[in-house]
Amino acid sequence: MTTTNESEHLAAVQDRLTAALPGVSRHDIEQTVAAEYARFEGRSVRDFVPLLVERNAREALRSVAPH
Repeated sequence: MTTTNESEHLAAVQDRLTAALPGVSRHDIEQTVAAEYARFEGRSVRDFVPLLVERNAREALRSVAPH
């Protein structure tokens, strides 16, 4: 389950990715972040989840971003 703090961090991740990848739709960014976040569901250590989600989502989105 997402904590408020994680939710805030994930919203900030989406904002940073939107700014960094202007050719990618916000919808695609939200979907990618959600998919990456789901990979960490049920993990007990949560401290680095937003960082890992951002790193993985950025890589995935770069491959579809227009150059």
